[in-house]
Amino acid sequence: MSRYYFLSDVHLGLQVGDPQGRERRLVAFLDSLGPGTGGVFLLGDLFDFWYEYKYVIPRGYTRVLGALARLTDRGIPVHFFAGNHDCWTFGFLENEIGLIVHRDELYIELDGKHFLLAHGDLMGRVKPGYRVLQKIFRARFPNLLFRAIHPRWAFSIASEWSRHNRLSKGIRYEYKGEEEPSFRYAAQYPYPVDYCIIGHIHSPARCRLPKGGELIVLGDWVSVGSSGSVRADVGIFGGAEEGKVEVIEAPVVVHLD
Repeated sequence: MSRYYFLSDVHLGLQVGDPQGRERRLVAFLDSLGPGTGGVFLLGDLFDFWYEYKYVIPRGYTRVLGALARLTDRGIPVHFFAGNHDCWTFGFLENEIGLIVHRDELYIELDGKHFLLAHGDLMGRVKPGYRVLQKIFRARFPNLLFRAIHPRWAFSIASEWSRHNRLSKGIRYEYKGEEEPSFRYAAQYPYPVDYCIIGHIHSPARCRLPKGGELIVLGDWVSVGSSGSVRADVGIFGGAEEGKVEVIEAPVVVHLD
């Protein structure tokens, strides 16, 4: 049986915590994936901000992009879900790195189990204002206007906004189960769902669905958990415990001087 890996909300480039350590940790994890890997699913906000101009891509992330390219060169499918921070990919990740880009949810069967996968921010009846804002962000005309801004200023504005947004958040959000739009959406999905896996909320949770499946919210790679270290959740399906999804914390990379 192949093994499949799921992760979300790494927020590469966010100048909070240890950005370099976060990148090293991700690269080490990707490079550790063995020949039995059936696929990798990046469930949104891999980057804290990603925007492709015609001839310009964001500075940095070289090691991560190289690690992802090494996986696709080995024939391992790597699925990239556009999140609310990194939805502006226009061909580079697909054509140069070999990623499979999803702009909507994905319903897929893996080794006999049915998975519903998404970033999670647009699942179900979310706040109308947020949905409208996301449509504007993704619309053609606003993107034409944004591209008219020099990348130096565009990336500076976006990075500062994201950093301020992260630091301004107060009490850690707790997933409310049946009250959440994503839970209701998965519970009422018209096809069988063994596992619905999402991110976006930055707070891990596992909830049973009424029809017997399970909804899993992955923790992010930024927030500090109860152990005092950054969680860096990775969901794993296949391998030792057949038919189950296990959530682990990615190993911490230690560099000795």
